[in-house]
Amino acid sequence: MTPAKPGGTVTKRRRPKAAAARDLSELGPLREALRQREEQAREAAAHQRAARVAAERQRRLFADSVGPVTPLPPHGRSLPTLPRPEPLPRQRELDELAALQEAMSDEVDIETLLLTDDGLSFHRPGVGPDVVTRLRRGHWAIQGELDMHGLRRDEAREQLAAFLREAARRGWRCLRVVHGKGHGSPGRQPVLKAKVQRWLGQRAEVLAFTQASGPMGGAGALIVLLRG
Repeated sequence: MTPAKPGGTVTKRRRPKAAAARDLSELGPLREALRQREEQAREAAAHQRAARVAAERQRRLFADSVGPVTPLPPHGRSLPTLPRPEPLPRQRELDELAALQEAMSDEVDIETLLLTDDGLSFHRPGVGPDVVTRLRRGHWAIQGELDMHGLRRDEAREQLAAFLREAARRGWRCLRVVHGKGHGSPGRQPVLKAKVQRWLGQRAEVLAFTQASGPMGGAGALIVLLRG
């Protein structure tokens, strides 16, 4: 309480000049912060206006393109929430499969099939027979395998085509194709063996193949070398 002066009058205590200056110095940052906040608010409002204008422009462009549109009445049903399936090129896969099947005929004779002590082998012109020898001896590591036991002819052809396509996608070079020895076939004859050889011989990416060695399947399998 400020003491009263003689004569009954009360005098007010003045604030020190240093405290007043400090208060004024604190107002500067506060004003700057308010200014920045207002500027950010104006920018946000401008972005919202620009987004609304762009959306309205797109809506008008769509309306001008399609002409008058009558909205459907509300149906009151809940919309499905199941995830949509991934877009797959079904028709392209069917076309590729048809082309592969046409390129893998059962009637083509492979003139470069060679009869060796270990069965039949094949190599492209320009590929030496030493490649076949190294292939049989396991010079290249097998990177993929297809087992066609129990498959019918068309199923086996489709599986082989898909297997070669997958090998090309993965960059595989050496494969093992198991066609079986025919013990479960009528007459105990290997039905798929000759067909698989013809199919592989018609594929441009196949450089060579040979009958597998005993531990790798013997007469029931082929070791295939693809282009790099």
